[in-house]
Amino acid sequence: MIRKEILEKLLPVTPEEKRLLDGARAIDRSLYMDEGADIVNSRKLLKSGRLITVRPHTRFVRFPEHTHDYVEVIYMCAGQTTHIVNGEQVLLREGELLFLSPGARQEILAAGREDIAVNFIILPEFFDSPLRMMGDEETPLRRFLVDCLKNRGGAAGYLHFEVADVPPVQNLVENLIWTLIHDAPNKRKINQLTMGLLFLQLLNHTDRLVCRDPKEEAVMQALRYIEDHYRDGSLRELCEWLHQDFCSFSREIKRKTGKNYTDLVQEKRLSQAGFLLRTTDMTVSDVALQVGYDNMSYFHRLFREKYHRTPRQYRLSEPKDAAAYP
Repeated sequence: MIRKEILEKLLPVTPEEKRLLDGARAIDRSLYMDEGADIVNSRKLLKSGRLITVRPHTRFVRFPEHTHDYVEVIYMCAGQTTHIVNGEQVLLREGELLFLSPGARQEILAAGREDIAVNFIILPEFFDSPLRMMGDEETPLRRFLVDCLKNRGGAAGYLHFEVADVPPVQNLVENLIWTLIHDAPNKRKINQLTMGLLFLQLLNHTDRLVCRDPKEEAVMQALRYIEDHYRDGSLRELCEWLHQDFCSFSREIKRKTGKNYTDLVQEKRLSQAGFLLRTTDMTVSDVALQVGYDNMSYFHRLFREKYHRTPRQYRLSEPKDAAAYP
């Protein structure tokens, strides 16, 4: 459960909520949107120069269907809220996270007094630093999740993580809320580092990512399979495990990710090879074997195509991870 001090700050009725309790029947659209629009405008919610802020979710009223011109992250501090996102009902329970891309269409049903949620309003450029922190995790799975947030490639436009029982995620979200509601020094840097760590944790818990489309869930399982079996897995084995038809599932992976299964495996292998070259003293041939290549010429050719350098040149030109060299 979130820290008591934070809940005490979020529980009191806001001026907007008091207006609703006094008889108003709808939100004051001028607080969120330009006249005649249904796009919630970051300019109305963020102070000038800020890239991120947090505000309590407005209770006691249905929030009509809308989109945003920013990325929104909703965290359920207590109770629950019901969201209609792109026509699908999402029940967000205590401790869960909902990420919404700017293109997602959202409606929120009325919440009660004890249903405490916070909305993070985040401009896209805020994510530049957190995503750089994830450079060592440049994998097909990571890209699929980022594309979903950016509403690219036909992705759903929202991510629902059921992570209430994952302490590192809960601690990081609480830290974000605490830093934003208190005027901490170096706030932007702290928040970007915290968001980067949060993303890394969520990448480790994609099994908690809710997918309502069976095809999308199968593709997510395929990407998780590649993360774990990129050295010696096969699409045929994956299809047998998921009870999928080989040809149709191959086409679905291509449709959802833009790449076929073999390309995704190669991408993961080469990403891991680059990571090992940066962070270990393994020989180039050992690195190739470690990531699944026993043909050195083939490995060198693929590596050069991806990084435009030989493995040795890459190792010499890339900064080493200090943590890997005591």
